[in-house]
Amino acid sequence: MKKSQPKGSRKQRASWERGCSTDTANAASGMAVHDDCKLRFLELKAKRTYRFIVFKIEEKQKQVVVEKLGEPTESYEDFTASLPADECRYAVYDFDFVTEDNCQKSKIIFIAWSPDTSRVRSKMIYASSKDRFKRELDGIQVELQATDPTEMGLDVIRSRSN
Repeated sequence: MKKSQPKGSRKQRASWERGCSTDTANAASGMAVHDDCKLRFLELKAKRTYRFIVFKIEEKQKQVVVEKLGEPTESYEDFTASLPADECRYAVYDFDFVTEDNCQKSKIIFIAWSPDTSRVRSKMIYASSKDRFKRELDGIQVELQATDPTEMGLDVIRSRSN
């Protein structure tokens, strides 16, 4: 028995024909943030327990979780190596630098890593969840959006931190 097509907007009819509801797109941005994400970020910010944190969206649980914690001794190269080449991630990096006045400073950099080779659905989910996730991490000073490693090189980080 064939269902009859609903009356309604063109969008609703097209959605019905594809066999999905119109709410699917809105569900993508409803990601929860695991408490561990906030806790680890506070440890990075206040106690400098970590050099970086890589976060990942678990699509099945519909939440952002901690994927990797970088030790304080790890380098920027270790950090970039921990980002997958073909999957999206969020990350924060505690960047130490010396100003022109020879002052030691530190800034917390938020990076939305969305490589060109990642799945379109993944890019959409990460893009639609980014602002809500960032609001949960109080203390981010610089934000970068990167689609390939050259967009988040140390030279870019330095220039954005001054």
